[in-house]
Amino acid sequence: MNKKILVILAAFLLCCLNSYAQDGKKTGWQLELKTLALDLTSTEVKNSEDYKDFPDAKLNADSQKLIKGRFHFSGDYFGQNYLWSNALFMEYGKTTIKPAEGEKLTTENADRILLSSDYTLRLWHVKDFLGGFEAGPFVSLAYETEFNSSGDSPLKKIIRGNAGAKLFEGKYLKSLFAAGFMEYDFTYPEESTKYGYEAGIGLEYNIREGVKAKFTGTFRDYCYESEKQATDLDYSLELDARLDVLVLKNLSVAPFINYYTAQGKYVGPRGENLYVGVTFSFSHMFLAAK
Repeated sequence: MNKKILVILAAFLLCCLNSYAQDGKKTGWQLELKTLALDLTSTEVKNSEDYKDFPDAKLNADSQKLIKGRFHFSGDYFGQNYLWSNALFMEYGKTTIKPAEGEKLTTENADRILLSSDYTLRLWHVKDFLGGFEAGPFVSLAYETEFNSSGDSPLKKIIRGNAGAKLFEGKYLKSLFAAGFMEYDFTYPEESTKYGYEAGIGLEYNIREGVKAKFTGTFRDYCYESEKQATDLDYSLELDARLDVLVLKNLSVAPFINYYTAQGKYVGPRGENLYVGVTFSFSHMFLAAK
């Protein structure tokens, strides 16, 4: 009897939230180039071998060049009771070091292609809390790969499905989600199915006109894999904070700090990558939902 009452109350609450969600929501297609960015730094040091014993890093440093590009495009359809989001994200970074003695060394520091599609129910529309946001359950499907394989490892190829709940489309809170996921990893000949959970957050705050602070974070924990690989991860965490300054109509300059860490299941120490820099980016709204 108590279970029946709980089911009836839950259904009634869902209907109330669904009807409340109809007010003040935008609908229609929204096509946006979120980011077309380039990081380019270069240091050219000459005759550094003659100054290798001098206590002056500007004279004895290695010549190096860093090039990193990032592309993020989204095509979203805002239905009356759902949001269908599609996105293509690509990034690639390369560092070239020319030491005073020895051969030139080139390494990749970013290489990722992510094609994703999400379907989210717009069940709840909060207007007066945390700047307002929408909420609902979601499912997503994504394919992740890379431009080039890393070292002797094969090219990454992963299909990932998620199901969970999120808060989204807020004034400050752009995304807050928790989900379980299943990965089909066919990077190696021994294909593996992996299960786990993840959570993420995206915040945005307008400091003043043309200046915007952004923060994103994603945590992913792997709980099970059908085939054990030496490269399996236990967990990963990525944090990104930047200050986006609009210098022209669609051109921004953003100092940022990015931190990534991951723990291998069969490796002792935890891997870390900290990157601080300035990015130049272009964005454009082709079509806005109303």
